[in-house]
Amino acid sequence: MVRMPKKKKTLSGVRILALALAFITLCVAGGATTCLLFLPAVMGANNVARAVSPSMEVEGIDFDVTNLPQKSTMYANDGKTVIAEFYAQNREVVPLKDISKPMMQAVVAREDKRFWEHSGVDVQGVMRAFVQTYMKQGDQQGGSSLTQQYVKNVLATKARESDDPIGEYHATEDTIARKLREMLLSVQMEKKYSKQEILQGYLNIAQFGSNSLYGVQAAAERYFNTTADKLTVVQAATIAMVTKNPSKYDPSIPENQEEAQKQRDIVLKLMLDQKFITQQEYEEAVNTPLKDTLQLTDVSRGCMAAKYNTGFFCDYVVHKIENSPEFGKTAEEREKLLQEGGLKIVTTLDLDASNAMMETANQTIPANDPSGMEIVMASVKPGTGEVLGFGLNRTYDATDAAATDPTKSSMNYAVDQIDGGGQGFPIGSSWKPINLIAWMQQGRSINEMLVAPTDFLTNRFNCNGYVGGTDNWHVTNALTNGTVSPESPFLGLVHSHNTTMAAMGAQIGLCAVADAAKAVGYHNAKIGQEDVYSDISMHPALLIGGTTSVSPLTMANVYATYAADGVQCTPIAIKSVENTDGEQLDVPKANCHQAVDKDIIQTLAYTMNQGVTRSDGAAGAAQLANNRKTFAKTGTNENMYVTTGGFIPNQIATFVLVGDAQDPTNHPIENIAINGNYHGYWDGSTIAAPAFSQAVSKYAEKKNLPMDNDYGQPVDKYMRSTGQTTGTTGTTGTTGTQQGTTTTQ
Repeated sequence: MVRMPKKKKTLSGVRILALALAFITLCVAGGATTCLLFLPAVMGANNVARAVSPSMEVEGIDFDVTNLPQKSTMYANDGKTVIAEFYAQNREVVPLKDISKPMMQAVVAREDKRFWEHSGVDVQGVMRAFVQTYMKQGDQQGGSSLTQQYVKNVLATKARESDDPIGEYHATEDTIARKLREMLLSVQMEKKYSKQEILQGYLNIAQFGSNSLYGVQAAAERYFNTTADKLTVVQAATIAMVTKNPSKYDPSIPENQEEAQKQRDIVLKLMLDQKFITQQEYEEAVNTPLKDTLQLTDVSRGCMAAKYNTGFFCDYVVHKIENSPEFGKTAEEREKLLQEGGLKIVTTLDLDASNAMMETANQTIPANDPSGMEIVMASVKPGTGEVLGFGLNRTYDATDAAATDPTKSSMNYAVDQIDGGGQGFPIGSSWKPINLIAWMQQGRSINEMLVAPTDFLTNRFNCNGYVGGTDNWHVTNALTNGTVSPESPFLGLVHSHNTTMAAMGAQIGLCAVADAAKAVGYHNAKIGQEDVYSDISMHPALLIGGTTSVSPLTMANVYATYAADGVQCTPIAIKSVENTDGEQLDVPKANCHQAVDKDIIQTLAYTMNQGVTRSDGAAGAAQLANNRKTFAKTGTNENMYVTTGGFIPNQIATFVLVGDAQDPTNHPIENIAINGNYHGYWDGSTIAAPAFSQAVSKYAEKKNLPMDNDYGQPVDKYMRSTGQTTGTTGTTGTTGTQQGTTTTQ
């Protein structure tokens, strides 16, 4: 059993003897001249030690035995499933009560058999080391007590935390001065902390393996897939021997195992000599091959080692932490908190949604497909802002290998540039539901018939200081290269006709559309150009999604507003963050609020559903499985990108984009085979919509989501017939009305 400390001796005599021994050693090693030079320093150091007692604030270092860098762990939204771990030092601090007795005994036997008797400095050990090293001229020996080793580790750790390589060097350099400093601080340590606290600190701070493996808990998990409280005699002896030379004795390295077993057996003999184990326990232990005791677990860290194919989501969360002031004033502080703060980070990741999207993405376009096309998917939970996951047909890889392997990438094209993504994409007709919202916000009926020419003077879109200019915008409908005129906004969305969208914008102004876009959560992905009013997007072609610069995640969040009766939220990736003290840290908020009138959203949802169910609708390929009521809108941006956005009310909103994200101009999505299927013309309905349907149907089945057939009830004031046709007569710049009739569709 662990020996309990005896009544402490007075410190004055021990301190004097320790200082004297260190001073004598210095004199012998350096000669008389050095001895005289260091005499004032020795006396001065003793004065310093007296001056700082008992605060333990020595040279700006706080020797708190529980305040150590610890690994942070990222979880899925259940708070239990580990996604990834982050650390500068792989450590999980545990109290002494959660460390097995054999582990405590093994480290005391190996490092400091008089630990429970001395007062910080092992005088016998120092004398032995002095005689062996300087009088017998043998191998150099340290004679350091376990307390001294703890002091050295703390000083080195604090120096690393402060990015102070010089301080780290002085904390570990092999000099008499360093030994003297350790002795003084060790004596002070034992005045303030109990033996148990010091042992706990040492067991949590010491390095027990290569790859930044620190503390017995991390070592127990790494070598034996267990916890510190369950370590057996053999396991404890194995861990205890590593700290003498972590790189040479690390038992997980095959070439180390022969020497590691010898060192383990030395620890076992020391435990026997100190009566920590019996002769029978010793013999059983030394006759057990070391390699047979190992049950190694992976020690990879960060998003490169993210589990369940969640590397892209992990990377997004890391960017959110680095970019959010809730986690520190500077990026450096936030990174330090992540790598050393021992955080429990519960994310919004829904593994079922993530798996459905990743599987669908790679089934739709395999990573090694000769087409080279990328598919990017993002999902958000409506009414919460919670990002449920991403789907990309790439393997997350942040190493140089990704530069030459097209199946790998660290660029998450699903998110904004600031969050590790690109500068955004034009999305084509998936934009058009925003136009309908803007139209209804002006009090207009979606069954109003509009004259829809193919040419518009851009000054027809002037509004609130925005001047479109006097040039001509020629716009036609897809495939026909013509127009349908007159046509209602309702049919314009169902048929996805560009000319009708242009006619709507010419009547209400582009600013009304831009304001509606901001209300539902739209912003550009490019840094510095986020506002929809920026030069990159504020053009008449915005009405057909031609000048958008948006991430799939932002569009998934826009569709989430449609799916939550007009409640708009800021996307969030983190549900909670807890520190090592169990305190909940502030996290970015979703700021959910009613952004659009519910009646408008219900009427929009009705129209989107009609675009799926009508035989002349453009979004029929997005129909979900089991005849679930489906709300979706496809899109095609010329020959570069094809898209689809859709949702299940109050459950999930998903956006899909397909194209060559690196070089769409020189690598258009036309006249190519994708996953063995050739099309001269690819659009949203031929690949993006089926992918949406497959992924969301999988998720709905996995979650057993209820069907909501009541969502999407049109409101009369937005469906009424006006009895007239209104419109802009193209480039003439005049407006007029024509008598006619409309029918509610």
